[in-house]
Amino acid sequence: MTLSMYNSSVPALKRMLSSLAGILGKTAEHAASKKIDPGVFINARLFPDMFPLSRQIQIVTDQAKGCAARLGGVDIPKFEDDETSFEELQMRIAKTIAFLDSFKAHQIDGSEERDIVLQLHETRLQFKGQDYLHNWVLPNFYFHATTAYNILRHNGVDIGKKDFLGG
Repeated sequence: MTLSMYNSSVPALKRMLSSLAGILGKTAEHAASKKIDPGVFINARLFPDMFPLSRQIQIVTDQAKGCAARLGGVDIPKFEDDETSFEELQMRIAKTIAFLDSFKAHQIDGSEERDIVLQLHETRLQFKGQDYLHNWVLPNFYFHATTAYNILRHNGVDIGKKDFLGG
């Protein structure tokens, strides 16, 4: 039995996005209970040359919607990258999950050999669909999701592995 491109992507992306939404919810509660300005968390970084939490969430959602769109052969929805509150970050995650929900397996299955081209500033990357999913999307998606989790954990939010894994 083979594992489909759809089942290798959309369910995992949705699960992690849902976990991040839960983690952001716990962070908002933590900030309110401790009377900490939410901006402290939203702008927090692990190191000065790393992106803040808000950008980590933006990248996670960009990876998810870009993956489904490219593998499914549709246009990628454009988000403005201007979120400054937990509510706005939650809305971004919800819009991304809704976009993923719009796909049926038949739209993504069979995309293993689809040509995928990414233009990152001056760098042009070319993939086949399966390599794009396994060697670009999933590593980047989980890197930024983990970094978002680590920023919040490092800043005292009471979250753990169960929160990250979801369920």
